[in-house]
Amino acid sequence: MPFLRKLVFGWVGCAVLAAAADFAIKDGDTVVFYGDSITDQRLYTAFTEEYIVTRFPQLHVKFVHSGWGGDRVIGGGGGPMELRIKRDVLAYHPTVITIMLGMNDGRYRASDADTFGTFASGYAEIVKHLKRSLPGVRITLIEPSPYDDVTRPPTFEGGYNAVLVQYGGYLKELAKSENLSIADLNTDVVAALQKANATDPANAQKIIPDRVHPGASGHLLMAEALLKSWGAPAIVSAVEIDAAAGSATEAKGAEVSAVETSAKGVSWTETDAALPMPVDWNDPLIKLATDSSDFVEALDREPLRVKGLPPGTYALTIDGAPVGTYSADQLAGGINLATLQTPMLKQALEVAKLTVDHNNVHFARWRTLQVPLEKYHLSSLPATMTNLDVVEDEIVALQHATAQPKAHRYEVMMQ
Repeated sequence: MPFLRKLVFGWVGCAVLAAAADFAIKDGDTVVFYGDSITDQRLYTAFTEEYIVTRFPQLHVKFVHSGWGGDRVIGGGGGPMELRIKRDVLAYHPTVITIMLGMNDGRYRASDADTFGTFASGYAEIVKHLKRSLPGVRITLIEPSPYDDVTRPPTFEGGYNAVLVQYGGYLKELAKSENLSIADLNTDVVAALQKANATDPANAQKIIPDRVHPGASGHLLMAEALLKSWGAPAIVSAVEIDAAAGSATEAKGAEVSAVETSAKGVSWTETDAALPMPVDWNDPLIKLATDSSDFVEALDREPLRVKGLPPGTYALTIDGAPVGTYSADQLAGGINLATLQTPMLKQALEVAKLTVDHNNVHFARWRTLQVPLEKYHLSSLPATMTNLDVVEDEIVALQHATAQPKAHRYEVMMQ
């Protein structure tokens, strides 16, 4: 048994290091999300942050959410592009920047050469400005998220989303010519909308309720698209227990020890290197969106297989809390713990709450103090903002600590 524990622990380390090595975001990165009101919603950005913090708890990454409602490539309510970039991007010394613009640039009408030309030249200027100011920065261009022409009829022939797809096509070319990464937040979300609309038309309309700004369910799918473009791994952990042999035969991203068998079943202690994605599986719109997409298969797999059990019905508990009841065949085939109410999901949801908290502090500092009050040249303002930065840093430290692995006791016992 000591040899098995050592071997399994080695698999954990190798699995974690391999996943982190293949992922685009690295230890020490600062990620700035730049964009318009859809970024300003702080939803796809928060989901992205939550995934990274829970899937790679060993990484220290700073996230700054710098969306501003109404923004176009030339800027908007937060000032012209040059000011926005200086104040809301460069000030944080990012190593990674995402840019999501286009929804407002198309002006919600059929495409024309002048409007497209303004978008294309303005976007190229943003990229040029960022590369000149931050040599070596890694930039991800985001193809605009959908205007919902699926659950409601288009407002003009061809529909506005076709304009956004055209803009996304230009961004693909720009990314290729400038050696940048690209994330398509349109295609797969539209496909999910189409499937959801065929299944539940009334709720499908609520995924992007005003046709422009997605709700949480739509943003979750957008975060999936961004994360996949960065090479995000699907597996949280993968464990197989042989109840007959009293051993762990697979432990990817997990350390398994103290496997014990009895006439009623099997128990063991497991420490996963990551947490499942913090998703509210009780939200019907989240469920509709994920059922209409490949979200779980692509990003949130935590398979547990228990083989070698006699035929019968078994209760799975973790730390004494009931998780579900399954047949021996179901357990041998595998269940996905990521979508179940487990202590690990509860822990991940605590991380998500802290993610929202630190972003709310940053937003208050930025949008209620820094920008509106800077014209008064108040002597107390810099110190006040610094104090809020300290508060945010403390919340981020707590977020990171909350994401760290914990040991859990599993029991699979015959009913």
